[in-house]
Amino acid sequence: MNNQQNQTKLDELDRESKYKIFSNKGNIFIGVILTAWALFQLYASLSNKVPLQILRYTHLGLAISMAYILYPATKNADRHKLPWYDCVLALLVLCVAAYFIINYRPLQFRAGRYNMLDTVMAGLGIALVLLACWRVVGPPIVIIAVCFFVYGMLGKYMGGFLQHRGFSLKRIITHLFITTEGVIGNPLGVCATYIFLFILFGAFLEKTRIGQFFISLANSLAGWASGGPAKVAVLSSALQGTVSGSSVSNTVSTGSFTIPMMKSLGYTPEFAGAVEAAASTGGQIMPPIMGSAAFLISETCNVPYRELMLIALIPALLYFTGIWISVHLEAKRLGLKGLPREQLPKLWPLLRDKGHLLLPLVGIIYLMLSGFTITRAALLGCLLCVIVPYLRKGTRVPFLQIFTALPQAARSVISVATACSTAGIIIGMVTLTGLGQRIGTGIFGLVGNSVFLSLLCAMFTSLILGMGVSTTSNYLITSTIAAPILIKAGIPLLASHMFCFYFGIVADITPPVALAAYAGSAIAGGNAFKTGVNATKLAIAAFLIPYMFALNPKMIMIGGSLFEALPMIITAILGLVGIGGGFIGYLNEPLNMPLRILSFAGGLCMVIPGVYTDILGAVAVVAVVVISHIKHFSRA
Repeated sequence: MNNQQNQTKLDELDRESKYKIFSNKGNIFIGVILTAWALFQLYASLSNKVPLQILRYTHLGLAISMAYILYPATKNADRHKLPWYDCVLALLVLCVAAYFIINYRPLQFRAGRYNMLDTVMAGLGIALVLLACWRVVGPPIVIIAVCFFVYGMLGKYMGGFLQHRGFSLKRIITHLFITTEGVIGNPLGVCATYIFLFILFGAFLEKTRIGQFFISLANSLAGWASGGPAKVAVLSSALQGTVSGSSVSNTVSTGSFTIPMMKSLGYTPEFAGAVEAAASTGGQIMPPIMGSAAFLISETCNVPYRELMLIALIPALLYFTGIWISVHLEAKRLGLKGLPREQLPKLWPLLRDKGHLLLPLVGIIYLMLSGFTITRAALLGCLLCVIVPYLRKGTRVPFLQIFTALPQAARSVISVATACSTAGIIIGMVTLTGLGQRIGTGIFGLVGNSVFLSLLCAMFTSLILGMGVSTTSNYLITSTIAAPILIKAGIPLLASHMFCFYFGIVADITPPVALAAYAGSAIAGGNAFKTGVNATKLAIAAFLIPYMFALNPKMIMIGGSLFEALPMIITAILGLVGIGGGFIGYLNEPLNMPLRILSFAGGLCMVIPGVYTDILGAVAVVAVVVISHIKHFSRA
């Protein structure tokens, strides 16, 4: 499939095709509302005077109401009409948001003693959020949220450790919509603050044609290689992650230019967003920063931070190697060979004429390194986007064109806001029912001293508790619940704590609540849930590496040296090739299902520590390569 065919297919999958189509007057009206929304977000970020609840309810009300206005109810609905019921639903959302904005102070004083009107408005708000999410994002996350909702009411009828006293409908509804542990919880808060700003940053990059310059630069560097821009995305995200320590902020900052590059090459929006999300999430395990939780690990385990960075470097490099391999194999499978070198822009002439367009990206990274908050860095980055193109005549754009980035950013954030608000329902039910604690005490009570089952339970606990929760909070909870069980099972202290830390981070790309994937999908214009699934596949190494160093701590130089770890690292890399081939369906040739299974099994054997498993895995992967070669030559 050539690049033109890939781009045609990409256009068909673009989320823009799902929007309703309005007349010129309708577009102007929608544009004014979206621009006003974007200006409010900028004011809130610049002034820092808007109370948290007002900011989140305003963001929620505008996002959900615009979801009803802009997105058709069904796939087959007439996109040229705005049904009366969509207008009614949008007005209802605004009324609900306005009620809680106006009454947010009284609601704080009567916390736990909410009246009937509070409950009715909260219940209506939850229903409208779920319906909008079904329309915009799709049914999977909505179905899961409803299941958690039902679990909250029927807990007393559940068996074993899942049983709880159950909660009344009023208690659940008010907890989910009025407190900051539900719909307006951390996921929506993240969306309403720096996700929106970095999407705006990306919109400015596009409108000032700086994004086009990045595409040209990436092509000049790696456009000739298979999947070159995607590999640039992996590299840049790893480098950015070394200083950001946040998977979501890394996704929206570097993704604002890497995702368009990947889409231009021919990757689907879901895969492009997934590459960025998976690579950006890995930034939290990449030294030197690794998020604030890494400092807690150092303190808890009494390990000097300098030593912790060296220990964390090996699994971080394996993580990014795994993503790089998957990206390369996906490019080979799709036939994305890159462009002939003679058709690519020359690097030095490009930098000479347009190199100043790098200043917004360089500036935003410098600001982060200088101690600026992510929000301030994003705001100043947007300002640089407006100023920098006018430094040279050849890069100037019409001034009014720049400000069309405001409604574009507001429109782009609708899908991620609906997903984040629905994710808040899941998180709210976990906190209300104490599901995380129940898993920790219940399941761990069943596994006894089984090392593998203890690791498996610790993984699921960390993934569940990591849904939309900050890395630091997640680590503090999982290290309290899960780490002692792993230590009791014979796993060293540091390896136990790092195991919990890693899987808490991976929760950012694990559906149904995958904040980094949602951010990537918002920029790519793809389906959020599919983006999360693709990110999980790409980051399969993240699900395997913690098991590797937990079962054999010498791999990360716990009780061993780099010389002892080196053979395990080499076999692990070869194993990741086999696993990637199995998942992608390609090694040196497309693989049928039996060969994919054999490739995956062989790669898994090489990842598992042990001489015999390494030999068995190597034989399996080599067999796959030989068989596929024979098939290739027989067809030739």
